[in-house]
Amino acid sequence: MSTLRSTFGDTLQENIPLKGYTVARIGGPADALIIIRSADELVQTADKLWKAEIPFILVGGGSNVLVSDKGVRGVVIINQARHVKFDLQSNPPQVTAESGVTPNTISQRAARLGLSGFEWAASLPGSLGGAVYGNAGAFGGDIAGNLISLEIFHRQHGRRVWSLEKMAYGYRTSVLKREHTPAVILSAKLALHAGESQTIRTLMEQNSKRRRESQPAGASMGSMFKNPVGDKAGRLIEAAGLKGTRIGNSEISSKHANFFINHGKTSAQDMKALIELAQKTVAEKFGVNLELEVELIGEW
Repeated sequence: MSTLRSTFGDTLQENIPLKGYTVARIGGPADALIIIRSADELVQTADKLWKAEIPFILVGGGSNVLVSDKGVRGVVIINQARHVKFDLQSNPPQVTAESGVTPNTISQRAARLGLSGFEWAASLPGSLGGAVYGNAGAFGGDIAGNLISLEIFHRQHGRRVWSLEKMAYGYRTSVLKREHTPAVILSAKLALHAGESQTIRTLMEQNSKRRRESQPAGASMGSMFKNPVGDKAGRLIEAAGLKGTRIGNSEISSKHANFFINHGKTSAQDMKALIELAQKTVAEKFGVNLELEVELIGEW
């Protein structure tokens, strides 16, 4: 901690509960927390920590993560780098956005400019960096369908621009996620196309309505499990008789069984027990091993 204090000064916060930085409102304290507000700040912060051999975790919007009750040993960087720039002269039109911005923000701004192709991301939680890292998608679209390139900062190789092909995308995964590459995502360039603002807004409103109607309200991490090939995780969990099951204040939603809800002061351990119950029961009943879409963070 003395190294961190001397390196980061007043920008360093200590023993900060992470539940305030996660969508599920769950998580114990980080030993140290640093908030960055630009891609350049992210580069500088990551570089200093790597050189000091101090481990860190990067958190954007805080969706798709479950932070342990014991919290995180080391540093958590909160990514609030949110600069967005549209290029209307390129063919196709493009947007370059820093990794801390929400996909929803990009979709809303694109709609105002009459740019289509990113309507699927309206009301999507989390950050662009997380979406690029995990190939987020909804309503027939995904990041792989929009990405032109991204800029990363690699521990050994510095700042690099990667192509879409370099990401080797699969269903809710990328080479960065699969191989735990020592790199942070700085920004992404996305392809859009010209459209009519009202038509774009109508589709976005329809998508947002579908999300509200099919997904539960309340604090959750988003989809808990990846959909198995040819099936739906929610259908399997419901068929296993687990819809509405609770452990403590954690519940498998009675509206959509692939969403696990925090009903207030839920412990990460109770949530993890519910995850393990769903995996065990579905495996026993149907022979299907449910793979987490959510990442477990911290000391378990």
